[in-house]
Amino acid sequence: MRFEPTDSFIPAAGLASPHAQTIYASLARPERTPMVRRERHELPDGDFVDLDTFDGPPGAPHVMVLHGLEGSSKAGYVTAVLRGAAERGWGATALNFRSCSGEPNRLARSYHSGEIGDALAVMKLLRARLTGPLYAVGFSLGGNVLCRLLEETGAAAPADAAAVMSAPYDLDACCRKLDGPGPFQLLYRQRFLLKLKQKAREKLKRFPKAFDRRAMEAARTIRAFDDAVTAGLHGFRDAAHYYAEASSGPRLGAIQKPTLLLSANDDPMLESPVIPPHAANNPHLKIVVTEQGGHVGFVSGRVHAPRFWGDAQLLAFFDAVHTAQPK
Repeated sequence: MRFEPTDSFIPAAGLASPHAQTIYASLARPERTPMVRRERHELPDGDFVDLDTFDGPPGAPHVMVLHGLEGSSKAGYVTAVLRGAAERGWGATALNFRSCSGEPNRLARSYHSGEIGDALAVMKLLRARLTGPLYAVGFSLGGNVLCRLLEETGAAAPADAAAVMSAPYDLDACCRKLDGPGPFQLLYRQRFLLKLKQKAREKLKRFPKAFDRRAMEAARTIRAFDDAVTAGLHGFRDAAHYYAEASSGPRLGAIQKPTLLLSANDDPMLESPVIPPHAANNPHLKIVVTEQGGHVGFVSGRVHAPRFWGDAQLLAFFDAVHTAQPK
């Protein structure tokens, strides 16, 4: 299947820098959603995930959305896909990873960049309900999760097609970038750590021996936090082991469903190359890399009338897939 972006990406005037793209998009994306219902899906290990969902007519496509680190179904990039699906007469479901729906999850463990079990369980649930195609979208961390899911399931993946924006295909490199010098790196790092540590403190109230409080509180980098908390909670030796096992980049050749990989070369949270060059060897992957766009940014139009070009391309990709698929 062939796909080309509907038009070229031109940053909005005044938003040419990667940090302007990243920060403006995170603040300015509308968060209004179509009418959704909240569903709780019980998991085999006794935990749960919450879904925000709405149905399309029988036979219509359905889009599943995976958010980024410490995001939720209310994130502007998620609601953009929900609105786009509703405008097309499709259904959609936004998955809140464990602990991200506004209510703490039940177990000490939570979610991470390589945890595919919960997303796969929800995808299978949706597949069993639907009579039309199932598409999946992942943003940032959610994009890496989606790629890992597609890699592990291959031709048996429940999704008929997928699209990924600003995924950290190399988690070790992503942490080097986030933990690096500069005021904006410090801003991104502190924003993530503030939320992660707040949740970690709440975890320790219920699970006092889950991890080392002192090491968690002392963490000043993403890598240090992952060493102190994420790795041990999820069965990894340390952050390096976690990054090696959870990174989707080395395994992109295993994906067997039509998948759009969209990134910007100036992404301030990713090292170059932002998409592994060997991804071009997989005919199932459509790679779109712009020179500008930041991280989950891609703001075009005007500052006072922004157009979120990247969101539109994800949906246009699914339009193309739907048109090409046999009816």
